[in-house]
Amino acid sequence: MADNLLSRRASEHIEAAKKLQSDSALHSSVEKLAAKITHSFKNGGKLLVFGNGGSAADAQHMAAEFVGRYIKERRALPAIALSVNTSALTAIGNDYGYEHTFARQVEALAAKGDVVVGISTSGNSPNVVLAINAARARGAFTAALVGAKACKLDGAADIVLKAPSDVTPRIQEMHILLIHAICEMVENEFSN
Repeated sequence: MADNLLSRRASEHIEAAKKLQSDSALHSSVEKLAAKITHSFKNGGKLLVFGNGGSAADAQHMAAEFVGRYIKERRALPAIALSVNTSALTAIGNDYGYEHTFARQVEALAAKGDVVVGISTSGNSPNVVLAINAARARGAFTAALVGAKACKLDGAADIVLKAPSDVTPRIQEMHILLIHAICEMVENEFSN
């Protein structure tokens, strides 16, 4: 039984990856986002990235790839996952409401020339939407990683990368594939 389940999930993953592979508009958006992050890093800017649950883990993963390294040796790059400061998250959630947990941090940290990336499988997470709006108000370039369905982040972010699935686990799997591609594109511009 487990083998059948694994086989079905692998088939779903492969189907989503094939859709991602053939989407030239998505490829163009990924390249544009990688170029924006590269430009920001080269000009003294930083990357702020955030999400809830599994998307928070993806945000932390993305930040870690830049601060540490993805594949190649190069200088550390300034990326911050906004989900890691539990004191800020809980204080902001308590004092302002959970929907402000990321926006308040963006207001404190984002500047013109920075890149701000929100990750939300639904594309409708109120705290992610508010943070993207806060980033745009501060002059940062914004991007969102979401699923295939129409969502609130469609009109909020400068670039929206839509994973070609409506199923949360497949969306998350495609998000990490997109994140790794972005990391590699950016890293190639900084490696020796």
